Amino acid sequence: MSDSATPMKRKELEIKLQSLRSLDAPSARLEQYPTPAKIVSDILFIAKSLGDIDGRSIADLGCGNGVFAIGASLMGAEKAIGIDIDKAAVEVTRKNALDLGLDIDLMAMDVGSFDKKVDVIFQNPPFGSQKKHADRAFIEKALELADVVYTIHMAETEEFIGKMSKSLGFSVDVKTYFRFELRHSQKFHKKERAFIDVVMFRLVRDESSTIRRDSDE
Repeated sequence: MSDSATPMKRKELEIKLQSLRSLDAPSARLEQYPTPAKIVSDILFIAKSLGDIDGRSIADLGCGNGVFAIGASLMGAEKAIGIDIDKAAVEVTRKNALDLGLDIDLMAMDVGSFDKKVDVIFQNPPFGSQKKHADRAFIEKALELADVVYTIHMAETEEFIGKMSKSLGFSVDVKTYFRFELRHSQKFHKKERAFIDVVMFRLVRDESSTIRRDSDE
């Protein structure tokens, strides 16, 4: 946990997150594409403004190099947990946390096996380009374990995510759109970098829902 008495500026957080170790051999099958530090910083500052960071327990599902768990810890989360099926990714997160003097609980497991309740979940699940509907298991698990969930998806799936969340007792509270940069990391990538449109949802369990719009942030 970071000292929340000394507020961190957005650019400072972004620089710290950009300095994190990345995965040595990202898996195409697992869609291990790093979440850009600027997007993570923007999401965490939204979360902080809505009371979802300070003193909260958070989990980062499919944590990769730990960017959400580490960022939330730096911003004042009381407890942070990182879960990833890839043991190598968990080890990278461990090293990143140690470099910053952070105490983060790490678990190498399929997200479907994770069963610890937390206040807030952050996740950038697989988009489903390698395995269709790969993100569904992440959504279902996140909505099972937390009352507030921040989750990133391809913009074209926006309607589906909204309907699925509603069927599971959650409402879309905030939506924010980003251009997500995918850097060359696999042999089949033809360009050094590409951009896709994504949407971040803040999902809240219906009994605690307060509908907001992007313009309210």
